[in-house]
This record gives sequence, structure tokens and C-alpha cells, in this order.
Amino acid sequence: MSQPTFFQKLYRAPEVDPITGKALSIPVLNPLNKYGRTFHFAWLGFFVAFLSWFAFAPLVHDSLKADLNLTTADVANSNIAALASTLLVRVIVGPLTDRFGPRWTMAGCLLAGAIPTAFAPLVTNANGLIVLRFFIGILGGTFVPCQVWTTAFFDKSVVGRANALAAGWGNAGGGVTFFVMPAVVNGFVSMGYSHHMAWRIAFPACPLIIIVCTAAMILVFGKDTPNGKWADRAIRQENMRQIYENEGKVTDVPLANFNDYAGPTSGTATPRVMDEKKIHDPAQTSAVIEEADSSIIEPPTAQTAWQAAYSLQTMLVALPYICTFGAELAIEGVISALYQTQAKRIDGQIWSQQLAGNWAAMFGLLNIITRPLGGYFADLIYARTNVAYKKWWLMFLGVMEGIFFVWIGFCPNLPVHHLIGALVGLAIFMEAGNGANFALVPHLNPKHNGVVTGIVGSFGNLGGVIFNLVFRYEGTNYFKSLYIIGFVIVAIHVLVCWVPVPGKHGLFLGFASFRLSLRVYRWFEYPFNNWTKRYGVRP
Repeated sequence: MSQPTFFQKLYRAPEVDPITGKALSIPVLNPLNKYGRTFHFAWLGFFVAFLSWFAFAPLVHDSLKADLNLTTADVANSNIAALASTLLVRVIVGPLTDRFGPRWTMAGCLLAGAIPTAFAPLVTNANGLIVLRFFIGILGGTFVPCQVWTTAFFDKSVVGRANALAAGWGNAGGGVTFFVMPAVVNGFVSMGYSHHMAWRIAFPACPLIIIVCTAAMILVFGKDTPNGKWADRAIRQENMRQIYENEGKVTDVPLANFNDYAGPTSGTATPRVMDEKKIHDPAQTSAVIEEADSSIIEPPTAQTAWQAAYSLQTMLVALPYICTFGAELAIEGVISALYQTQAKRIDGQIWSQQLAGNWAAMFGLLNIITRPLGGYFADLIYARTNVAYKKWWLMFLGVMEGIFFVWIGFCPNLPVHHLIGALVGLAIFMEAGNGANFALVPHLNPKHNGVVTGIVGSFGNLGGVIFNLVFRYEGTNYFKSLYIIGFVIVAIHVLVCWVPVPGKHGLFLGFASFRLSLRVYRWFEYPFNNWTKRYGVRP
């Protein structure tokens, strides 16, 4: 049988690993297939969470600030409250995902976050807003089951791009929210409602209904694992392992054991055929089976969860996630106000809430492309080298992100459209770093992937809290906050780059990545100096 082309892999039932049942490709154009359906539910659950979780940010400057008599400090405190609760929730959701499975955990997070969303119309003051956003932050916990779900369905050879695509498309919900919520509020205003009523009606009319319907679809149409129920995952894999050991090959295993696809390629498509050397070499056979067994997620105990959560390998990905997703959360909390302030101060223009929200949305929407690219290139690197090289790819992206933060921070007089372009460059490295991070996570502790994912995700929110505090105490001095954040990001990546990963350390590539970072920095050195001279440097 000829190998399917790239485009055929997008809609055909994928080849699967005969023991784990995990897919070797991502059928993104085939929602009828259980692998395609799971992929879409994973990112969609995370995506719709943003419709409420980030709904307040684009409305603060015009709708909420005057209606609730908010100060700049009140707005920053509400941003911090929303991120702080998600930090706690992700730590809790990680072990819950390992125990009950990602499908039930995803639906539970969505339904729990829908409850405070329904109470949004009752907010009357700053304290009420802070409390409400704290509980709406439960929705941010959907990221953990999103990543564990795709890891459970897709093989390590493609898990980087599967995780990055699901998280990137889910993250795009933050950008879409900047479009949708101002548009919904403006729609109600045009119907004759006051701003006081319009934003209150918008919450139950838009995010609440969508969140509840998505949770219902996940419960009805979703699957726990490729091989059946979450509780039976180890039993089913053991049966497949015995078939492999007893028969010495995998081509006799019926496709029906792995795939429920019904479509143009249904019937006799075969699972992956192992290399002949691996079939007949006992050492290779043992390695294949050992790797498959190690991928079975175990229900965590307090001791194993603690050991998995705070190992050096977990910190290797958790601390950089402070810098990537944490910084992204902080930027998205202020980006609309930053554009409005910069347009007025430098360009002498008055930008509306809708216009600033539209441009701010582009920062989040870049996740559709940039985050998947980070995971895709991590998979390409892994296919040709080993897991250590994924680490050095992550380190390179993080250092470049920090350089961009410092660069922009030292150019406070940029016209607003130049600032938008600079932030696009920053977003490429930042969001690709998110994808590269969760391309590495599945390799570190597969038996407790939910725990590790929960800790890493919570550290992302910890970064959001920390960097929001920088914006909180610097007030409208946004550019000073940016270069402070940049220095912190570079320092963190220098701190963790020495932590080893399973297998070879790839020190040569580490040195090469450092040289490449210097070369890329020199590419930007001239425009950096030029912009600094032209627009001035804040002392």
C-alpha cells in the first residue's frame, strides 16, 4: 500500500500504533473519525473558555470603567484575580485529569465556569468584579485536559504538533473574544440598550450558552481514550501487548480494534507495521513494549503527584512557561489600553474600544499559526535527533522572546502601528515557545502527564500574575514594564537551560543554539539602534 500524502492524512483515518492505539497523523478535516473528533473537542473546549475568561479585558476601557467606577488599580487587580484562580485550578485539575480522564474533566471545568458567567449581570462595583473574575478563572483550567486529551490520542512522533495545534487554536479564543464581546455589546447598544445594560446582557447571551452547549457535546460525542473507557485503558493496552509478544508482528491485528471511522477509506486500512528488525530483535521488541507501557497514565497518589510536580524536569518546562504563556496573558490584559494610550499620546488619535479591540485581537489570533509552528518544528527536530534537541529549541525561542521585550521596552515613542508590528514579532517567538513547551512535556513523565501538564499550566498563570503585578505597579508606564519583563525572561531561560532531559543532552546543539541566538540578535541590532535613536530611549 502506498504511503498517504500530506493532504490525504488530513482527512483519512490515520495509521495507529498497534499497542497504544495512538494515531500517527492528525485528521483535522475528518471530525467523523474518533481521532479527528477528539482533536476538535480538545481545542474547542479550551477556545470557548476564553469567551468568558477574557471577556472583560476588551470592555474595561469604555463599558466597565465608567459603569463600575473602576480605577486603573481595580482593573489590574481583577486581571490578577482571574489568573490567580486559574493557577490554583490547574494544579487541582492535573491530578483529576489523570484519575477521571480528560473528557469528563474538560466538561466539568466548562460547566463549573458557566455558573459565575451567569452571575455577571449582577456585578455593581469593583469588588464584585474581582470576585466574579476569580471564579470565572475556573475556565482557564480547561487547558490541562485539552493537552492531556491530545497526548492520549496521538503518538509521540506527532504529539508536538497535535498539542500545539489544539492549544494554539484554543488560545485563539482569546483573540476572538476581543472581536466578539465589543461587537455583541455594540449590537445591544444599537438596539437601544444603555452601556449599563448592554454588557450585562452580553454575558448570558453569548459565552454562557456557547460554553454549556460545548460541554454537552463533549460528554455526548467525545471518547476517553482510543481503546475505550478511561478506567479500562491499561487492560486494553495489555491485551494489545500480548498479541504483539505472542505473534511477533502486528499486521494481524484487526483495524476494528483501533478505529471507528466510517467513510471513503473505511474497511481494511492497516495499523502501523513495525520494522522487520524490531519484530525479530528481542532487544528492539522489548524497547517498543517498554515505551508503550510507560505511556499509560496512572492514577496519582499524593506522593507520586508531588514527585512528578516538582522534579527538575518539570521545572525545565514550567519556568519557561511562566515566560511564554504568562507573558502572553499579561500582555492581553493591557494591550487594548496600550494601543488606545499610544495612539492618543504619539499619533494624536482617539481609538474606540472596538478599534483597539480589533487590533488587540490579532495578537491572540496569531496563535492559530505561531503556536502550531513551535510544536511542528519541535517534531521535525525530534524525528531527526532526540528529545534533548526539543529542549534547545524551546530555549532559543525563549531567549529571542526576551530580547524582543527589551527592544520594545526601550522604544517608548513608537507610533501605534509600528508598535503593533513590533508586538507581532514578539508574538511569533512567544507563542511558538508555548507550542515548543508542550511538545516537550509528554516526554518527561508520561505516567503522570496530567500532573505535569497541570503544574506547567499553572506556572503559566503564575507568570501572568507576576507580570500583571509589574503592569499594576508601573501603572500606565507600559514600556518600562515591558523591558523589566524581558530581562526576567532571559534570566529564567539561562537558569534552566542546564537541566537534562531523558536521553542524550544535546550539548553541541545547545552551543549552536546560543550562536544562532547571537546571530539573530545581530540581524535586529541595526533596526533596534535606529528605532532607539529615532523614538528615544526612556531613561
